[in-house]
Amino acid sequence: MMPLSRFNISQSYLYKLSTAAGFASILAITGCQSSAESSATVPNQSTGNASVPVVSDMSQQTLRQQAMRIQRALANNDFFRITNDIHPTRGVRFSMYAYVRPEADKVFSREQYAQYLQQSKIRFTWGEKDGTGDLLVTPLPEYLNTWVAAKKYNNSAISINEFHQTGGMINNLRDIYPNSDVVEFHYKGSEEYDGMDWRIMRLVFDDYQGKRYLVAIINDRWTV
Repeated sequence: MMPLSRFNISQSYLYKLSTAAGFASILAITGCQSSAESSATVPNQSTGNASVPVVSDMSQQTLRQQAMRIQRALANNDFFRITNDIHPTRGVRFSMYAYVRPEADKVFSREQYAQYLQQSKIRFTWGEKDGTGDLLVTPLPEYLNTWVAAKKYNNSAISINEFHQTGGMINNLRDIYPNSDVVEFHYKGSEEYDGMDWRIMRLVFDDYQGKRYLVAIINDRWTV
């Protein structure tokens, strides 16, 4: 009887051991699948949520850097340096005041811009001066140096797609360039003139074949 009893106990022990091992295997398999699903899902959700603002910030930062590079080149009278920033097919517009005049503003292609920088004796009529009505007639380099006057904006406030102080003239930029990006440089004016000598330079950019290009330099100042 003793051998049989021992045999039964051994069989029972082996059965329990086998059952426990099988249950543990099921738990192990289920747990691995759950871990695998977690590791595949959570990082994707985190990456997807974080990518949207990062792309937007990087795009805005790139635009700001390009605008500042153009402003510095103009401020240093290194006018040729911005030639490759000019839109390849639309050229660049120069507007004396906030109100853009499509029928009257000067628009130069890249080639014309470079040509008229070299042929500095050729004079253009840019428009009428506010208050006096006198025509501003001057070569391109002189216009850039005295009217655009980018040195004024070396330490100015910079904003993107936001417009600040304007004079009595209507700002119709969004009517002319509804889908463009605009970087605004705002010189707030001096204490000597109680800020009445404030100036603004707006650089307008459009996309072309995956890159941003300059399509307009629009100035603004106090008008009556």
